[in-house]
This record gives sequence, structure tokens and C-alpha cells, in this order.
Amino acid sequence: MANGNGSPTFPADFVFGAATAAYQCEGETRTHGKGKVAWDDYLAQKGLFSADPASDFYHRYPDDLRLCREYGINGIRISIAWSRIFPNGDDDQPNPEGVAFYHRLFAECQAQGVEPYVTLHHFDTPAALYDRGDFLNREAIDAYERYARFCFAEYPEVTRWFTFNEIWAIVSNMYIEGTWPRGQRYRLDLAFQAMHNMMVAHARAVLAFEEMGHPGKIGVVHALSTKYPDDPESPGDVEAAKAADVLNNQFLLDVTFDGVYSDSSLTYAHRLASLAGGALEMTDTDLEQLAAAAPHNDCLGINYYQSNFLRAYDGPNDTRHNATGEKGTERYALAGVGEHADRPEIPRTDWDWMIYPKGLYDLVMRICRQWPRYGEIYITENGMAAKDQLVDGKVHDAERVDYIRLHLEWVQRALAEGADVRGYFVWSLMDVFSWNNGYNKRYGLFYVDFDTQERIPKDSALWYAGVAQRRCLGA
Repeated sequence: MANGNGSPTFPADFVFGAATAAYQCEGETRTHGKGKVAWDDYLAQKGLFSADPASDFYHRYPDDLRLCREYGINGIRISIAWSRIFPNGDDDQPNPEGVAFYHRLFAECQAQGVEPYVTLHHFDTPAALYDRGDFLNREAIDAYERYARFCFAEYPEVTRWFTFNEIWAIVSNMYIEGTWPRGQRYRLDLAFQAMHNMMVAHARAVLAFEEMGHPGKIGVVHALSTKYPDDPESPGDVEAAKAADVLNNQFLLDVTFDGVYSDSSLTYAHRLASLAGGALEMTDTDLEQLAAAAPHNDCLGINYYQSNFLRAYDGPNDTRHNATGEKGTERYALAGVGEHADRPEIPRTDWDWMIYPKGLYDLVMRICRQWPRYGEIYITENGMAAKDQLVDGKVHDAERVDYIRLHLEWVQRALAEGADVRGYFVWSLMDVFSWNNGYNKRYGLFYVDFDTQERIPKDSALWYAGVAQRRCLGA
């Protein structure tokens, strides 16, 4: 459909959303009964940033939800902090202050007409479980299912649930690049094992959701990145792109939609685990639960920030994470996989993330073709980091406006070709704490003065409000 000016319009029920995450916005990290997460000690020991008060969402959520209503944002991604509900992850009794906080938050969402899309795990396993191996320890799977069951029963007012946020990002940062707490490097065996175990936890939560007869919908959010061969005519580059795709995308998507790992995924997973000196273990019960849960997966969240072009590579592991915003310092080469090609003709953010909106379209259409029973798709995170500056009380972020517009144009193209994309969530609603960068890496539609906690709409917020109101990108 098109408006009177000929510009294509988004469906009437399309969600124009924005995203947050508990640890990155709430503050109050060790108060009101909340238990510790691994990030608390890690940031302190490294002398890095503190996630307290972050954006002080714990106290300021009514203001932020009012801004959502005023600027046409009708969906918000929120995560529940597991350790605010069960401080040690597997406690016998929940923390009443934490339980009550989320009831107040969801009630305010309803009052402001903003639908909450709630994630159960967003990078913040309780420290007591993390210290015992996180999801490499199967105790965490059992504890996660108990936590999920509690939340489903406690919060019937929530009808949109996601089990995990970015399983790939978790394992990549913990076991490949080593940039997160207790991180290890180049342990692809641990990365595959943790992905499998978290997908088993996801499956058990989905089955519990179905068993309990919850009237809402449930899915998982994956961080996906299209992998292209740098030279499509080079067999080595084609192979590198395939290996990288299995590692980042297909291994997880197989079991999300099919409930079984494809032969191709297993071949790559076992080979790469062996190269790292380990092995991948799966029980018959795991596989039965994955198969049983797949038909009940209602939706997929796609977090998309970049794509990569892969070259053949026969050298040692060699990665360098750009954590400072000094453009051109990222390096990514994995033994047995491949290396990222530079492609200087494609623009990048200050953090060396390739700005390639077509990659989002290619991801969506691939899912439509390869897994036609995919259910609903939401673009649950997409946005651009920048070192925004407040000048005369305003933030002019034209690059972010262009970034969001280009990605939404490709979403429109996917919609026109039949993809069932139900919504788009900008990362992030307001400026928030960033895991490896603290507060100089800003994504928000609303600028946060972290000294006063004042919210100031950026140009991108004003532009996004217009798009949401018109339901189209054109004037």
C-alpha cells in the first residue's frame, strides 16, 4: 500500500518500537533485594564504568514511557533482571521488591498504551550461577526454567515474551573474543556447547509456556549477520562464509525453527569444536526437547547491526575488538573459519561495524525461504552508535536518521515481497550503559545527561515520531 504521495506505507498494526535492557538502563544494581551479576565485579576490578545509575530507568520509567507515547512509540523491549527476581538465580523464594517493580512497570506500559515485549535473559545471569559455569553447567538450565515458569505465572499482563537475547553475542564475547567477564579466547568448543545448552533452556521455557496455557506469544531474539564471500568465485571465500554463517546464524536457526540441527551445522560444529581442543555433547533428552519446542516458537526477534564479507584464511586466531571507537582498529580472523574482509567502499561506524542495510533484507528473505514456518518476525534491535554531542540543547544526529531510514526501506521491501515482519525496534529508546564502552557510545533516540538524568529528544526521535505517525518514510 502507498499513501497519497505514492510512498509505501507500513501495515496498520506494524509496531514502531524502541528497545532497552535491564542492566543497561535500570540502575539500582545492588539495591531493593537485587542479587549480583558477573558484570558488577568485572567492571569494578577492571576500573571501568559502573552501570549504576545508568539511565535510572528503575525510577524514571514513567517519564520514559510517557515519551514513548508522545513520540508515537507503541512497543518497548524490556528485560527482566533475573537476579532482581531470584537474587542467586535458584533461590527458593522470589524477591518481593523485584517482583513488585515489574508489576508497576508493566502497569505503566498499559497506562501509556505501550506494549511491553519482555526478554527473560539479556546478558545478566545471576553471579551465583555464573560462577558455577553459567550455561556450560546444566544446573543453569534447570534454574532458568524455574525462573521462566515463575515469570509466566506472575505476569499474565505480559503477552509478548522472548527467552534469550543474542545467544551468539554471549558466546562470542565469552568464549571467542574474550571481552566479557571470565572471558576465554578461541574456545569454539565452549561456544557451541553454550549455544546448545541455552537453546535447550529456551526449548524448556517454550514447552513450559505451552503447558501452562499462557495466552501470549513466545520466541527468541537472535543476533544475526549475513555472511558473504568476499569473492563469490573463490571456493575458499565461499567456504569461509559458510563456516562463519553456521557459527553465527544457522546453528541457532536450525533448532529454533526445525528443532533439529542440520547435518551441515553438525559437521561444522564438531570440526570447529575439535580444532579448539574440545567436543560438543548433546543428550537424547536435549534433542527431544528441542524437537518438541520448535512448533511452539511463535516469533523470531532479529537484532541486526552489520554483515560481513569473508575471505579464506589459513593463519592463527587473530582478533582485536574495537572498544574505544577508534575506527579501523577491529581485526577478526578465526582459524578454521575465515577472516573479515575490509571492503573500504562500504561505510562503517566508529566501532568498525559495517553499515549494510541490504544484509537485513537478505537475512529476512533467507528465513522466509529456508524456514517457511517461521511465524512472526520482529526487528528487535537495529541502530547506530555515535559519540553524540549536546550543542545548544540539541543533538543533531543526521547519520542515525539516515541509518534507520535505510534499514526501514529494506524492511519495506521485505514486506512487499511477503515477509511477515510485524515491527521494528530502534536500539535504543534512550542512551544507556554500554557493556564494553560505558557512556561514550550512544544509541538512543533520547539523549541522557547522565549527571542530571534529563532526557532530550534527538533529531532522530523527532524524525521517528513522524514516521510512526504517517506510517511511511515519505513526507
